[in-house]
Amino acid sequence: MNTRCGTKIAAVAWRPGPVDRVACVTMLLMKPADNHVHTEWSWDTSLEASMERSCERAVSLGIPSIAFTEHVDFTAWGDGDGADHRGVQIATRTYSQPLAVEGYLACVERCRDRFPGLRVLTGIEAGEPHLFPGSVAGVLAGGHFQRVLGSLHSVVEGERLVAADSLYGAIPAIDVMRRYLGELLRLVKGSDAFEVLAHADFPRRYWPAGEGPYDEAEFEDEYRAVFRELAASGRVLEMNTRSPLWSVSLLRWWRDEGGRAVSFGSDAHLPWRVGARFDEAVAVVEAAGFRPGADRFDFWRR
Repeated sequence: MNTRCGTKIAAVAWRPGPVDRVACVTMLLMKPADNHVHTEWSWDTSLEASMERSCERAVSLGIPSIAFTEHVDFTAWGDGDGADHRGVQIATRTYSQPLAVEGYLACVERCRDRFPGLRVLTGIEAGEPHLFPGSVAGVLAGGHFQRVLGSLHSVVEGERLVAADSLYGAIPAIDVMRRYLGELLRLVKGSDAFEVLAHADFPRRYWPAGEGPYDEAEFEDEYRAVFRELAASGRVLEMNTRSPLWSVSLLRWWRDEGGRAVSFGSDAHLPWRVGARFDEAVAVVEAAGFRPGADRFDFWRR
């Protein structure tokens, strides 16, 4: 039975009663939490980035909760990092800076004081946590982080760690995605430091126009392998609205493989992008069989 607002497909005709109408209005008004936002504390944002203005944007949109998941990326191998890759040159994000944890946490507290009706969560987006387990653990030990994302932006190519999308043009585009999704599976298997897997097909953002439309079905086996491993660990998949929106079919693969929860993330690097495209994302996630969780701050669940 389909219970989308205004429609209920069943064996008999249906018209919404008073309780149903209230439930529909509530669902239409309910915005999910934005669990992936960057501010001036992330090394890759501009001077326009602002934690306070991001909070203002969330409040104006009716978003109940915002998580400031600042980038944590590493330019050198630390203690406990690297495994078989310690001899590899890190040739990406060479200008990144460490997260200034003390200042970041103080800024969060100021926002909590200023916006008491908004739930403000601390967080990080840990890049390649399976390659930098020691360094990620060191950051996590330095503060209380409530929302930890794991992400893959870079892969090992020969003797260098390079941006995954930089491989376009060097090898066939289809091989770039297969290489990426294979490394993403190793990330999920190799790190338990994160709760939410962010933008699980990151290079898709940069899919070459000359290759024609991106076809998710071409990589179904690879997606399903990642989803199966992530679901078995009880973790959460992100619907990232900065990336091209996933199809209902792809979210159903997640559900088929045992996935129980979806997190919404704008991946905003500027205040005006907080909550961007959430209405479209909600429609896709709902059609795949997920609904609001236990409360308005929760992940969406099956």
